[in-house]
Amino acid sequence: MSQYLIVGLVFLVVIVLLATNKKVVETIKNIYKIEELRKRVLYTIGLLVVYRLGSFVVIPGINPNALGEGSAYASQLEGNGLLGLLNVFSGGAFGNAAIFALGVMPYITASIVIQLMGMMIPYFQKMQKEGESGRRKMNQWTRFLTIVVLIIQGPAYIANLYHQVPDAFVYGNSFGFVCYATTILIAGTMFIMWLGEKITDKGIGNGISLIIMIGIVARLPHALLAEVNARLQTASGSAIMLILELVLLFLVFMATIALVQAVRKVPVQYAKRIVGNKQYGGVRQYIPLKMNAANVMPIIFAQALMFIPALFTNVAPGFASAFSSMTGFWYNFTLAVLVIAFTYFYTAIIINPQMMADDMKRNGGFIPGVKPGKQTVNYIDTIMTRITLPGSIFLAIVAILPALAMKFLGIQQAFAYFYGGTSLLIMVGVVLDTLKQIESYLLMRHYDGLMKTGRIQGRH
Repeated sequence: MSQYLIVGLVFLVVIVLLATNKKVVETIKNIYKIEELRKRVLYTIGLLVVYRLGSFVVIPGINPNALGEGSAYASQLEGNGLLGLLNVFSGGAFGNAAIFALGVMPYITASIVIQLMGMMIPYFQKMQKEGESGRRKMNQWTRFLTIVVLIIQGPAYIANLYHQVPDAFVYGNSFGFVCYATTILIAGTMFIMWLGEKITDKGIGNGISLIIMIGIVARLPHALLAEVNARLQTASGSAIMLILELVLLFLVFMATIALVQAVRKVPVQYAKRIVGNKQYGGVRQYIPLKMNAANVMPIIFAQALMFIPALFTNVAPGFASAFSSMTGFWYNFTLAVLVIAFTYFYTAIIINPQMMADDMKRNGGFIPGVKPGKQTVNYIDTIMTRITLPGSIFLAIVAILPALAMKFLGIQQAFAYFYGGTSLLIMVGVVLDTLKQIESYLLMRHYDGLMKTGRIQGRH
């Protein structure tokens, strides 16, 4: 019971700090006063609760007792880097064999593929330039591709589950059951996508991003409790180590927020234009170039490639074993190099200096001291190259922080995921985006924002 007491005390301290903070209490009151914002927040919470409930509804025909905590399957899931990460993203639904087991990752995969096709295939490039109608077409293509990905991943998930725990299959693993279970998994993911779209339209924040974040945060109490339990079973000084871990986690969160919000402002001057009796332009604005424009994508790409060596276990066991451990030197060194390389690659894809220069020229804008045209393109490209270097290095450090926390601090793997990698970046980015939307509602109604000074910056 002592571990529950410690966790309870931690949450009690947080509640007391929030309650004694006059600014926080006043902000919550202001949110409640704005009827539209109140409805949106409650609507979002309601749909997120529905999502969490679905994460515990097991696929009919599978015995949940064989997959529960303490089972051999749960231990294997925690020890496997890829499957453990998927379980974190799905909020435990992957390990529960729930109807939401595949989560939104097939949709994310399809979105990445469509986005890359929009950079390379003229047909999709044309759709991107068609405005709202083009965006709807791209979304429709993304949904179709999501179903294709689900048709591949569904049977693979069932086959892996049967290989790990055959006793969990009440009626066996026949072809009919695979088709039946795959249909349920497809319906579950499509329902999650529908929830995400409804949150985006009628709620607050980006629906898909919030669903991913809630799935990650849902694992935090369990991971924290496991870490507290592990520390209490060790020698003296475990309480001090636990406090040190929480302090380091706080510092990591602060540093990641700084990385997500860091921008280089490039001044742009617009020429004066007089249309009728009105004057347009003649003011100086800024182009915010983000230090981490690629966001979480480099880590996702790099981690996907890091599972390739496992395919050569039978052919080259020495090569495969060198990359089998998440805390190994070669694994983390290669991961960091890949993150840096993919940061430059993905930044080059999503940031187009030529398009930015053309837009400025079309609207009568120019960078002071830089000639329009080729020089402007080179100037923006040079700035992006310079600010991407520290951003990529910091992103590489974030990617390997979970492994460093496990190796040097002895932190449990489930809790170490929150020290870096995709989990940390997604949580920070989504929270900032959601708070930015809430703050905009407060400011429109002439209430104070969430910050005493400055404004919250989102990812975009």
